[in-house]
Amino acid sequence: MSLEFSKLEKLQLAFRLIFLAPWQISFNILRSLLLSLYRGLPIQLYLTCAVIRVVLGRFSPRQIQYLSTSTRDTYKEWVARKISRAKRANSADVLGRLRCEIEPLEDGTSNLLWVGNRQNARKFILFFHGGGYISPMLPGHLEWCWRAYVAAGMEAGVETAVAVLEYTLCPAAKYPVQLCQAASGLRRLLSSGIAPGDIIIGGDSAGANLTAQLLCHILRPRQPAPKIDLTESLAATFMVSPWLGMRTSHASFKENHAVDMLSATIVDKSAFELFGAELVESDGHEPAKAPCPLDMDPSALVGLDAVTRELYVTAGELEVLRDHGVEFVKMVKTCNPGLNVRLDIQEKMAHDFILLEGLQEREGAAMGEMKRWMIELLVRSRKLDSN
Repeated sequence: MSLEFSKLEKLQLAFRLIFLAPWQISFNILRSLLLSLYRGLPIQLYLTCAVIRVVLGRFSPRQIQYLSTSTRDTYKEWVARKISRAKRANSADVLGRLRCEIEPLEDGTSNLLWVGNRQNARKFILFFHGGGYISPMLPGHLEWCWRAYVAAGMEAGVETAVAVLEYTLCPAAKYPVQLCQAASGLRRLLSSGIAPGDIIIGGDSAGANLTAQLLCHILRPRQPAPKIDLTESLAATFMVSPWLGMRTSHASFKENHAVDMLSATIVDKSAFELFGAELVESDGHEPAKAPCPLDMDPSALVGLDAVTRELYVTAGELEVLRDHGVEFVKMVKTCNPGLNVRLDIQEKMAHDFILLEGLQEREGAAMGEMKRWMIELLVRSRKLDSN
């Protein structure tokens, strides 16, 4: 609860919590339960989707942030909890790789929140959390970073650390503030002496959107974001359940409307909050100004193979954003035939299930796939480094 609310705002929030949310959540839970039983889907995950859909769809950004723990406090609490458990279990692996380390960036607002032993690390992930640019980071994001990247590094024998970007949420800031902060985060890693070939960037949902914005900015710089000159390609890029365009007319929006945690209305809401009415209503008619790759001229992605060595995109079979990922991968392959691109459409999954597994503190199917990809990447890099 990091925002100050007026009495009127508190009354409006109380009305939603008492009179609107309960029956909406009940309806969504019943619908998700019936659909899960009928289609043989993981019930617990889809019931979670039902609740999240109400939060994202029925509450304003300020209300969501008022009810949520801030990104920075979530990080501090997660680190403290993780260290406490490690001490009880006498786990040297965890204790040697975890401490609360917050690195301010040049704008004085955004920060890098470190997970893993950055002093000994040989590979680094710059991670952008999802949440539609309106919701703070969740503990599940950090659990995901620990299990899929830091723990993967331990298994692969390549020390790995994650820098999670704490960026400014809407409505306090709009595009291109978050892009400027992402570019600043990458520049900080590079200026500290980390080679581009030792850096992996990525994120989920809106975080994948920010990842795509950053890639496009590196290719063709956009003011006022700071220019980034790479001496070599980044090691890899990953995008989970990516939101990559303004349009919500893809088939997956209709097919998965009833079952996913997102809807066309929720996606439109985030777009308006981030980009404003002018960019959203242009709907790709001005591709030169478009901030998202699916709204750009496809030629804007030419040269991406000089920015990143690999691209890994995952999407749930049953999520509304599925076709965003599919279309983006097709565009990238067409414009960069030599780039190593992998697309995973994950069966029976909806939006961002890796995050839900992180919230449950378990390595499920989505988390397992990401961790395997990371281990394979680290093993390949170790072989290259040894040659």
